[in-house]
Amino acid sequence: MKLLSPVISRLARMRLWGIQNWISFPISAQRNVLQHLVTQAQYTEFGRKYKFSRLFTVKDFKTRVPIHEYDDLKPYINRMMAGEENILWNTPIYWFAKSSGTTSDKSKFIPISEQSLKDIHFKASKDVLTNYYKNFPDSELLTGKSLVVGGSHQVHNIDGEIQYGDLSAVLMQNTPFWGHWIRTPDLSIALLDEWESKIEQLAKSTINENVTSLAGVPTWTIILIKRILEISGKKTLKEVWPNLELYMHGGVSFTPYREQVNKLIGSPINYLEIYNASEGFIAAQNKPDDDGLLLFTDHGIFYEFLPADEYKKPNPNTIGLKEVQLHKNYALVISTNGGLWRYLIGDTVQFTSLKPFKIKVTGRVKHYMNAFGEEVIVDNSDKAIAIASARTGALVKDYTAAPVFFSENKNGAHEWLIEFETPPADLKKFIIELDEALKSLNSDYEAKRHKNIALSLPIVHSLKKETFTKWLKSKGRLGGQHKVPRLSNERIMIEEILLLENGGGSGMQKAKS
Repeated sequence: MKLLSPVISRLARMRLWGIQNWISFPISAQRNVLQHLVTQAQYTEFGRKYKFSRLFTVKDFKTRVPIHEYDDLKPYINRMMAGEENILWNTPIYWFAKSSGTTSDKSKFIPISEQSLKDIHFKASKDVLTNYYKNFPDSELLTGKSLVVGGSHQVHNIDGEIQYGDLSAVLMQNTPFWGHWIRTPDLSIALLDEWESKIEQLAKSTINENVTSLAGVPTWTIILIKRILEISGKKTLKEVWPNLELYMHGGVSFTPYREQVNKLIGSPINYLEIYNASEGFIAAQNKPDDDGLLLFTDHGIFYEFLPADEYKKPNPNTIGLKEVQLHKNYALVISTNGGLWRYLIGDTVQFTSLKPFKIKVTGRVKHYMNAFGEEVIVDNSDKAIAIASARTGALVKDYTAAPVFFSENKNGAHEWLIEFETPPADLKKFIIELDEALKSLNSDYEAKRHKNIALSLPIVHSLKKETFTKWLKSKGRLGGQHKVPRLSNERIMIEEILLLENGGGSGMQKAKS
């Protein structure tokens, strides 16, 4: 390990020239990416349908190929999962990354080609490492091990060579040989599916390792750190791993977790945010003091940006990097060498810098809750409310929900404010039915709720009638097209409504686990 790490470190530093080239000429890099994508896929079924062989400009591409959401590509993807080739991409697809579902499916499956593994995920990972060494030239990051804390890593065979799992599982199974030497724990533990025993084995198997970096969603990372401290009897993680120097995070906002993570670690380390979705490794911090994430423009992904007011129009108009403006919300549209074409990924971003192009993730195109990686969307919550109401004889007039963030002694939860037209006879039964319905509709929520490891049972407040009307009136939003937002990823609105409710008397019922 000590002999290999300096070699890898030098190779990482040698990549700087290539990185600087696409940072300096991002428009040219993007044009080359699109040309390569169209050329490679011109004889696929999708490429023949949209006449890729006759596409010569970005304008042609946008005119010819419509914007797609998952349901639009799902028939192609289902055929690829059944073993058909040359459908969306010109090489065989053996891997699919499973992620949270669409409005009609519990889960969705993103095709990952050999090219997308190499040119998107692994190339971006190398560039993240290179930029880190540029910022911290005396780093000893690769003299130790990296501990990746992901979601459920179970890999499933579909038929023959075709497999699916969450993105972490796919990447671990395809990591280059040298990657396994600098990673912990053993793959047999990393790929465990049952989270209670997995956390236990992760903690026990890594306590005595020289861990220099952590990576993962804050939700799971905090749970693991707490268990390591319990087993070791130490007060801080730095006492367990004195050479720990980096925590890479992504997936959800780090803001609510930063103070708690700082306290658990015990002394300053470096933090680095990455934007690595199932659809592709899109961006990462390249400077520790800059919250903006450097957009990867030469990594097998062609980007378009859909202005917020264009979303859901019959023929929405996207713009390219030349036309984007600072601090405006755009829905991200991508085309990739995994076979996604003008794909509306569902995330919204804003540009924090145009030289170089840097972004921050601002949310989803729809209202959502994703404080813990659960990605609950309005369609999930609407259906869950309907199911719980049917099973308890209740009738819901209006509702909203927001997360309750981790505290030192408590897990997170979802807090619901519900105004019933007809209340359930048993509010606790309603909560249980609501929770079960959400688990049946959303695989990521189900995973976070498993044995209360990350998310506890929902907290539900039964509001007095007309509470939401009073709140809308107080905000000048009564009537017309104004509605109570169903879901929020922050607590500003829910706290306002709770304050209004409490100020109006004691007619509120509250139930929780």
